[in-house]
Amino acid sequence: MKNKNITITKASGVQDKFSSEKLKASLKKSGADDNTVENILFEIESILYDGISTKKIYQAAFNMLKKGLKSNAGRYNLKRAIMALGPSGFPFEKYIAAIFEWQGYKVQTQLFLEGACVTHEIDVLAENEDHFLLTECKFHNSLGIVSNVKIPLYVHSRYRDVQNNWQKTSGKPLKCCVVTNTKFSADAVKYAVCEGLRLLSWDYPPKESLRNLIDESGLYPITCLTSLTNKEKETILMEGIVLCKELLKREALLHDLRISLTRIPNILSEIKSLCNY
Repeated sequence: MKNKNITITKASGVQDKFSSEKLKASLKKSGADDNTVENILFEIESILYDGISTKKIYQAAFNMLKKGLKSNAGRYNLKRAIMALGPSGFPFEKYIAAIFEWQGYKVQTQLFLEGACVTHEIDVLAENEDHFLLTECKFHNSLGIVSNVKIPLYVHSRYRDVQNNWQKTSGKPLKCCVVTNTKFSADAVKYAVCEGLRLLSWDYPPKESLRNLIDESGLYPITCLTSLTNKEKETILMEGIVLCKELLKREALLHDLRISLTRIPNILSEIKSLCNY
C-alpha cells in the first residue's frame, strides 16, 4: 500500500503508524474473502491522511462490509457490539456467564456470598468438576479505556475475604477471575500472574482471549446484528435476550416487535450466517 508513514489516532488519543497488515488481518477475521479484503484496503487507502482516527477507518471498512455479507460486518463490529450491551453492565455479565457455560461450567449470576468480614455481591460464580470460579466483570462502553492494576487488586481483596469463609463450607477450591471487554494494563496482568488470578479481556490471554472465545463458540451478542435497529436491539435486551442464538429460538418476539414480514427472514438469515448455525 501507499502512505506507509501515515499516522493514525486511536480512541485513547495515542498515535501510531497505520498498518495495512493489521487492517487486513481484522477484515479476514471477519470472514471476508480475499477479493473483498483487497477492495476495502484499496478504498481505505484513498481516504487516509495524517492523524486520521481509527474510528473513521473502522466506519469506512464497516460500511463497505455491510454491502456484502452482513454477518462479516457483524463479526468486524464485535468489539463495539459488546460495548453496546450497556449501560448497566448486567447484559455483559449474562454474556460472560454464557461463555463460561460453553466452556463446561455451571453458572450463577448476581448472587451474594458471605466473606469472613462482609457480604459480597458476585457477578458470576462458575463451577466445574474441579473448582468454583468467582468472577468480577468490568464493563466499559467506550473505546480506549484500560482496566488498570487497581481492578485486580480490588477484586483480589474481595476474593480473599470470601475465600477465608469459603474454606470452612465448601469441598471444592475457589479461584478468582476478572473479566473486561476492553484491555488490562501491563501492571494489571503482572499482578494477576503473580497472584494466580485469571484474567480475560478482549485480547488476553493471547490464544484464549474474549475475542477468540466468541469466534470459537459462535456466541455473538444480538448487538452484532446489522439488520436490527438500535431501538430494536435495546428492546430485545430488555427482554433478557443477549445472544443471537437465543433470538433464533424466540422468533415470535420479532413479530411482537412488529418487524415487517419482509425483514424477519433477513434477520434470521444473518443470525444463522453469523453463528454458523
